[in-house]
Amino acid sequence: MLVSQSITMLSIAATTPLSFAGPSAVASFSRAAAVRMDEPPVFSEVDEDVRGYYRTPSEQAEDFNPNTFAQTLAGISPPLGFFDPAGFCSPDNGADGAATEGKVRFYREVEIKHARVAMLAALGYPVAEQFHPLFGGNIDTASFSAFQQTPLQTFWPAVVFTIAVIEVLSIIPAFENPNIEGWAIRTDHAPGDLGFDPLGLKPTDPAELAEMQTKELNNGRLAMIAIAGMVVQEGVTGAKLFA
Repeated sequence: MLVSQSITMLSIAATTPLSFAGPSAVASFSRAAAVRMDEPPVFSEVDEDVRGYYRTPSEQAEDFNPNTFAQTLAGISPPLGFFDPAGFCSPDNGADGAATEGKVRFYREVEIKHARVAMLAALGYPVAEQFHPLFGGNIDTASFSAFQQTPLQTFWPAVVFTIAVIEVLSIIPAFENPNIEGWAIRTDHAPGDLGFDPLGLKPTDPAELAEMQTKELNNGRLAMIAIAGMVVQEGVTGAKLFA
């Protein structure tokens, strides 16, 4: 009986080595965990068999200079010329020591999107204070707080969802695969090109297209400053812009 119990206890001990691991085994496990923690995070593993689902990764020359590349894009005009005081496109900026082409393209995509939204806002903000037929025409107040006096404030989840759908649909064809580079735009995507030109205004000549893009950016930059000033003014005064 004693022999049987001894054999059983030895069997249990043999199948549970971690329970009796010595200091050396624990230290080895800790070092292995530390090594794994030092590895860079990956969003998800991409199976080589399904990698074809993604488009071919964008290539970048070894001697790529983000500052030089940024100066080939539209939007540079006098009197400021190439204006990058924060150094977003400098050769020694970025997580890897320099901004990549995908990152520079991301900055431009963001600028164009904000510029277009600001131009719409700078137009609609003052016009809505003078012409407001919606909701019976009874909402006659500063645009800064007009939404608080409409039923729209109870529908913010729907508004946010609609914006999210538009954002997702606009970034799918433009963004680089996050397993390759995060927050980067593909090199085969034209900045701001959503395939939407119902009036056929986009020039076919490259020089004319660059000129139109520069005009759009400059007007958008002015609009971003303008709408920011309008919001601050009404936030301070509490009155309409042209009261």
